[in-house]
Amino acid sequence: MRTEWKKLSKSSWPRLAMRKWLNTKNGAEKFESDYDATAIAKERRKSCSDEDGYVGVADDYSEGLVVGKQSRGTGTGTGAMNLRMFVGTWNVGGKSPKEDLSFRNWLTSPSQPHIYVIGFQEIVPLNAGNVLGPEDSGPAAKWVGLIHEALNNNNYDDDEDKGNLKCRKSFSDFVSLEGELDDEEKSPQSGRSYCLAASKQMVGIFLCVWVRRDLCNHVSNLKVSCVGRGIMGYLGNKGSTSISMTLYSTTFCFVCTHLASGEKFGDELRRNLDVSEILKKTKFSRSLKSLSHSLHPQSILEHDNIIWLGDLNYRLVAGYDDTHELLKKNNWQALLEKDQLRIEQRAGRVFKGWNEGNIYFAPTYKYLTNSDHYVAQSSKSKEKQRTPAWCDRILWKGERLNQMWYVRGESKFSDHRPVYSLFSVEVDLKQRSKNLVPRSCTLKPLTSTALSSTCCAAKVQAEEQLLLLTRAQSCIQTVPRF
Repeated sequence: MRTEWKKLSKSSWPRLAMRKWLNTKNGAEKFESDYDATAIAKERRKSCSDEDGYVGVADDYSEGLVVGKQSRGTGTGTGAMNLRMFVGTWNVGGKSPKEDLSFRNWLTSPSQPHIYVIGFQEIVPLNAGNVLGPEDSGPAAKWVGLIHEALNNNNYDDDEDKGNLKCRKSFSDFVSLEGELDDEEKSPQSGRSYCLAASKQMVGIFLCVWVRRDLCNHVSNLKVSCVGRGIMGYLGNKGSTSISMTLYSTTFCFVCTHLASGEKFGDELRRNLDVSEILKKTKFSRSLKSLSHSLHPQSILEHDNIIWLGDLNYRLVAGYDDTHELLKKNNWQALLEKDQLRIEQRAGRVFKGWNEGNIYFAPTYKYLTNSDHYVAQSSKSKEKQRTPAWCDRILWKGERLNQMWYVRGESKFSDHRPVYSLFSVEVDLKQRSKNLVPRSCTLKPLTSTALSSTCCAAKVQAEEQLLLLTRAQSCIQTVPRF
């Protein structure tokens, strides 16, 4: 276990476990950011939180959005702008990045994105110390450092092949891009730089959003939300980390998830339940101050554009023999007919109304370490035999989102291959009112009956917490690894 976990006295373990077990807000609204709000403050913001419920950039950012020089993009002539957004997801298998790991080949796009959304799963080993103990933010800092270097180092060498993250491109990767790129946008040496809008970690799930610096002053209402769906349905070894933000007057929600594992019959229903609970429990704080302005989204589905990425863990229903033959023939379309996510989606049991691009790449899981061979293809492997599957996915919802390509990377760093996509998105430049209905916007007087009911509820909650405290203390002694 980690050093920090060893330093804690045993008497503090149940308290920490209880906070995670009940999914209470122990810094749940805080996140990391390096926003340089030069127009408002010169101070570099390292950790963002707000006592009044606001998290991140101040509301003042939303005023006067179209005044002054606009960031470079394709205008539609109707008060809107077309931007590009890179989305990537990778389960890194509990391993910290090596110093020589390069992200350049992975993050470099033929059409320079305005936004990067990058999610990881298992950035720390999912053992008892990491799941029940304090957050280990060391690996997250390393990943952020590598991404920052890749996005802001303009001395690219086209012949350099340091990166272990080369992508396997599909035949349609660049067809839709050629007509859009001018000379500046094609060149990776255009001098653009990016700032970290927000990043948030929950155990092994880590999500970060990077925005091109010329757009930073047009980002507002940054908020985060985490939902644990692991042990007992509450702990953070599985679940979601979400970031909400407004760009100009268009709202975005990015949901990075690690859903229930397993390939037994019926495990897909557990994953469906995870999705349902994440949609229900993800809430973004809203202060009383916001009620005097246009209402900001409080739930995932209230946003204009939503990206759902991560290790969704949906498997193939076909047996190994059938799968192995189709793998040898690279017959992805036949294999995808057995894909649990597509079966469940067609049946209307999960992600109804959501979109996913066509898949022209091989299954992303499970590979032997440092190999291009699947675990299932090796009879000598000591690892669990897993049927290859497309566990790592990117889905989206939004009328103004258009997927330009959807590919996977070829890094051998973990037993998963990274997956990423490029989107074009149209954002509104003019401020508009949102017809969102708040869950509760009236304050009722506290009567004696209500006061009595509140006291009873508090008593019951305290009794439940005491019971869970005992169970959490027992769990620490009995759960070795996950």
